[in-house]
Amino acid sequence: MSVCRTQSGKAAVLRLGREDGLFTIESRLFLPRPLETVFPFFADAGNLETITPPWLRFEVVSERPIAMWAGALIEYRLRLHGIPLRWQSEITAWEPPHRFVDEQRRGPYLAWIHEHTFKESNGGSEVRDFVRYAAPGGWLVDRLFVRHDVRRIFEYRVQRLKEIFARPSTWFKSASSLG
Repeated sequence: MSVCRTQSGKAAVLRLGREDGLFTIESRLFLPRPLETVFPFFADAGNLETITPPWLRFEVVSERPIAMWAGALIEYRLRLHGIPLRWQSEITAWEPPHRFVDEQRRGPYLAWIHEHTFKESNGGSEVRDFVRYAAPGGWLVDRLFVRHDVRRIFEYRVQRLKEIFARPSTWFKSASSLG
C-alpha cells in the first residue's frame, strides 16, 4: 500500500491485491473541490489524456465530444513498452454524479473493470478508483511486469489530480457547462 498526502493533509491511498481470481488496484483520493466540479472532469473522456503518464503516449481516438451513457464505447491508442496498442472500453454503468464503470472490450488485458465512485466529504470530494484486471500470462506476468506499470500509472494519476484540483483554473469555471 502507498500513502501520499494532499495539500490539505488528507491521504491518498493506493492498494494492490486480489479478489475473485482477479488482480486489483484501489485508489482513494480527497480533492478539495465540490462534486459538481469533480464529476464533470471525470465524465469528459478527453481528460484521460491529462491524467495518464506521458510515457504511455495515450490518446483518445473516438470522435469528440463523447456522449457518456451506459453502452457508450470509447476508443484509445497507447504505447506500452514501445508496443502500439488499441484499447476499447464500454461504459457499463453511468450514475452521475456518484458512479460509473468502464470495462475493456478490446485491449492489452484479459479483463479490465474500472469502477469510479465519488462522494461529498468534508467540503470536497472523495474519489475512489477500483480496478479488477486479469493479465495475460497470469500471476507471473503480473508480478514481473503488469503490477509495476499499473501502480506507476495510478501514482501518476493521483499526483496529476492533486495538481489539477489544488489550483484555480479556468477549466473549473466552464466545468458546470459539461452537464
